[in-house]
Amino acid sequence: MFLFDEHERNNYQYIVLEIDEVVTRLHRNDLVRILEAEQVLARRYFYPGCHRMEPYKSLSPQAGLRLSRTEALTERVLVLPTGTSIGVEDVDAVCDIIQTALRFPEECKRALRSKASTGARPSRCGV
Repeated sequence: MFLFDEHERNNYQYIVLEIDEVVTRLHRNDLVRILEAEQVLARRYFYPGCHRMEPYKSLSPQAGLRLSRTEALTERVLVLPTGTSIGVEDVDAVCDIIQTALRFPEECKRALRSKASTGARPSRCGV
């Protein structure tokens, strides 16, 4: 949990999560797939890094070697839906999905693999 200076202002435009696979036992991409399976529009954030897009990719093809922190973050951050199209009930549901995924990461990964092999939609990670 991050604490913010109460004197600063925030527009709460984005809801960004950084997923540390070592801590959560779940890769950011797996969490995005779980949320998508539950009809939540989550997206990889800052992906790909600007250095991997034109014209930067052509101008400096080895930039990723110098930007190790950027490379790491592009694999760890995701953004959740926000704004007027999401209500309190939706926020509660998204939080429940994330809590379930983080509580049962191995079950979730199995459900994702099963979905990939059968085309079925996993529900709450099959738990």
